[in-house]
Amino acid sequence: MDFVQSADRPAATRAPVPVKIIVAGGFGVGKTTTVGAISEIAPLTTEAEMTSASFGIDDPGEASTKTTTTVAMDFGCVTIDHSLKLYLFGTPGQDRFGFMWDDLVRGALGALVVVDSSRLDDCYPAVDYFERAGLPFVVAVNTFDGRMAHSLEEVRWALAVADQVPVVSFDARVRTSVRDAMLIVLEGALQRALVTGAQ
Repeated sequence: MDFVQSADRPAATRAPVPVKIIVAGGFGVGKTTTVGAISEIAPLTTEAEMTSASFGIDDPGEASTKTTTTVAMDFGCVTIDHSLKLYLFGTPGQDRFGFMWDDLVRGALGALVVVDSSRLDDCYPAVDYFERAGLPFVVAVNTFDGRMAHSLEEVRWALAVADQVPVVSFDARVRTSVRDAMLIVLEGALQRALVTGAQ
């Protein structure tokens, strides 16, 4: 076996820095799909079949064919480069599972708030949560086949998020689209860490 170091390989290979990112939002907006689209491992999901007991409580929208729901969390990971690895934690969307959020969010550097523009009311709790927690976040409008009920400017106005909060569109099913949204979250988290570290 050849132990001679090649010129293009670093002297010591270090494990990538782990970065925890939260994927949050209302019920049925595409959080599980988002994690699954980009994860380099088979994502861990805690999906359970929806039953008739959820009628009137969980509303995935009129056009939804959703038959399952996340009851604890989703988990996936993706290596950005040799120095950075994202660990993605998807929150449950229903209010009754809100008690889990504090534990899921602990140690996170940023969040992606997934939004269905036809059901903006469903994402207010996630936006409020991250604003109160002071955690950098990005509002990501899931385009659902390229369609949005409201423009990004209208979404920003309706959610009353600060100007420094990015509001972007993406397709939760498309790996490159999810990647681009995650990179915006990561950029905001790193900028925040640099500012905090400089103080």
